[in-house]
Amino acid sequence: MVSSSTSFAARIHESIAPNALRAYLAEFISTFIFVLSAAGSSMSSRKLMLPDAKSDPSSLVAIAMANAFGLATAVYISVNISGGHANPAVTFGKVVGCHMQFVTAIFYWTSQILGSITACLLLKITTVEHNVMTHAIAEEMTGFGASILEGFLTFGLVYTVYAAGDPRHGPIGSIGPIAIGLVAGANVLAAGPFSGGSMNPAYSFGSAIVAGSFRNQAVYWVGPMFGAAVAGILYDNVVFPLRDPDCLTRADGFRV
Repeated sequence: MVSSSTSFAARIHESIAPNALRAYLAEFISTFIFVLSAAGSSMSSRKLMLPDAKSDPSSLVAIAMANAFGLATAVYISVNISGGHANPAVTFGKVVGCHMQFVTAIFYWTSQILGSITACLLLKITTVEHNVMTHAIAEEMTGFGASILEGFLTFGLVYTVYAAGDPRHGPIGSIGPIAIGLVAGANVLAAGPFSGGSMNPAYSFGSAIVAGSFRNQAVYWVGPMFGAAVAGILYDNVVFPLRDPDCLTRADGFRV
C-alpha cells in the first residue's frame, strides 16, 4: 500500500514538473492551431458557397486540405515538446500502448479541450454573425454506424502516428507530421459527408460547446477512442512488437 501511494505521488509530481507544464502548453497551442484551421475552413466554405456548401465537392476538398495542413503544422511545432498529439484520441492510444501515464494524459486532455474551445470561441467572436460548424452524421446513417466509421478513421490516424513517431524507423523529421496530416485529410475526403470525419474528440467537443449543440456527441468520443486503443495495441504488440514487454519501463509521459 505504501509503495503504491509513493508511486502515485511520484507520478503526480512528474505531471506538474516544468517539462510537463511546457508539454501541456504545447498541446494547447497545437490543438488551437489545428482547430482554428479546421473549423475556420468549414465556416469559410459555408460562407463562400451558400446555399450549396454541403453538396459542392470543392467545399469538401478545401476542408480536407485545411485539416491536412493544419494538423501537419500542429504536430510539427509540438512533436519535440509534447509528442504532437493535438487530439485526445491520440493521447488515449499512447496510454493504451503504455507510452504515457494516465495521470499525465488527463492534463493532456484538458489542454487539448481548452485549446479547441478557445479556437472555436475566437472564430465565433471575430466572425460575429457566423456560427461555428459542428460535426454531424448523414440523415441516412445511425449513430452506431457513424461511431464505427469514426473508429476506423481514427484507427488509421493513430496507427500512422505510431508509425511516423517510432524511433526504430529513425528520427521523425518533417515527413512524419506530413504523413499524419495527409492521412487526416484523406479521411475527411472519405467520410466527411457521412460522419464529418472528425477523428478528434476535442475538436468535436469544442465546436459543440461554442455552438451549443451536443447532438450525437457520443459518436465522436466512443468511436475515436476505441479506434485509437486498437491502433496502439496492434502496432506495438502485433505488427511491430517492442522487445521490452514491461510497458511501465517505456512510459516517459512526454516525448511520445
